[in-house]
Amino acid sequence: MTKQLSDDIIVTMKLWLDDIRPAPEGWTWVKTAREAFDILGNNPDVTEISLDHDLGEDQDSGYAIVETLERWAAYGGLDKYIPEEIHIHSANPVGRKNMQAAIDSINRFKGSDG
Repeated sequence: MTKQLSDDIIVTMKLWLDDIRPAPEGWTWVKTAREAFDILGNNPDVTEISLDHDLGEDQDSGYAIVETLERWAAYGGLDKYIPEEIHIHSANPVGRKNMQAAIDSINRFKGSDG
């Protein structure tokens, strides 16, 4: 989703969730799922998100993010807060598989009428 401020200015945000690896240029770096939730739940201008799974001890994982986005897609009403593109950059193969299954579900909900 984008917000057009004028004919020339469009506001978008790319969100990078990783506790260790810095964000690529042009991305907003958050290190915890809580920080990501705070931005996603208050900012429909996040157009893209890239997620790590493992975010350190005693922290929610990146899976918590896609699980919540999946609920938002399933129940509607909050789907404006779901980024158009969701990527995974985790090296954890099990976490990656689980996250991809949730993303596939999000895409199915977004493609359906209800």
